[in-house]
Amino acid sequence: MCRSGHGEMQVFSPVVSPEDNPITAEKVELGRKLFFDKRLSINETVSCATCHVPEFAFTDRKKVSEGVFGRLTERNSPTLLNAGYLPVVMFDAHLTSLEMQVIVPIQEHVEMDMKMGDLIQRLQKVDEYQTAARKIFNREFDPFVLTRSISAFQRTLISSNSRFDQYYYGKKKSILNKSEENGWKLFSEKLYCTKCHTPPHFTTFKAENNGLYKDYGIDQGRFRIFHDSTDIGKFKVPSLRNIELTYPYMHDGSLATLNEVIEHYSKGGVQHWNQSPIIQSFQLTNGEKEDLKAFLKSLTDTSYMKKFR
Repeated sequence: MCRSGHGEMQVFSPVVSPEDNPITAEKVELGRKLFFDKRLSINETVSCATCHVPEFAFTDRKKVSEGVFGRLTERNSPTLLNAGYLPVVMFDAHLTSLEMQVIVPIQEHVEMDMKMGDLIQRLQKVDEYQTAARKIFNREFDPFVLTRSISAFQRTLISSNSRFDQYYYGKKKSILNKSEENGWKLFSEKLYCTKCHTPPHFTTFKAENNGLYKDYGIDQGRFRIFHDSTDIGKFKVPSLRNIELTYPYMHDGSLATLNEVIEHYSKGGVQHWNQSPIIQSFQLTNGEKEDLKAFLKSLTDTSYMKKFR
């Protein structure tokens, strides 16, 4: 944790932007408009915000996301909050920048299904976008402008002021109740949770096989990128921040509640041959389960919503 010059609590260090994409207020505003613009999809019905809804911590609360023409993706939409800190993005943990990530849903057949050339021609006809591109980037609206603007906007989506943050980093010890404190002790001392969900981001950013299935079927995770058998069933560990808001859970939205998630891990997974050795069975009383859930809910922080109301 660091503190600003004015003494405010800062759980995270400042977001670092690529050299070719420094954050400016004008660029972020252009990115915000593009993020909510359904013209980015082939039939103008889907925007980035369709699958990343601000009220739901930038997820969509669907088992898997729905793109153009009702087409379904294979995966659950992850939160975009704190995405600026991700060293790798996507569930396969293989893209190294948000600028690269922006291109994927736009061109993906089941999401927006737009050819980049066609999209640029469409958006160049929007006077507001052309004017902003020339003013901010000194160039015509093009893929560079599109990807740099949206990724700049995404880097401003910060959530780091939960009650747990105030308790642990801000030293406000009375802000959590006894059940929440007990849950934190279970999470950090009795169980193995912090090995994968490490504070302050509550993720290691790595891809792991958490033993969700004996057979992962068509979607075998990171394996589909590099065809390395040691990657079968591996998906990037998600952050637990705002987990109260981001149901359903797992890469495919297959677990609907926190109770189901706790049950999965308490059983030690299903013992897939490539399952992480970290995943081991454990036993909790009903009271301990309630404490654990109480702690997880203390990670909720909706202060970011001030910008979207």
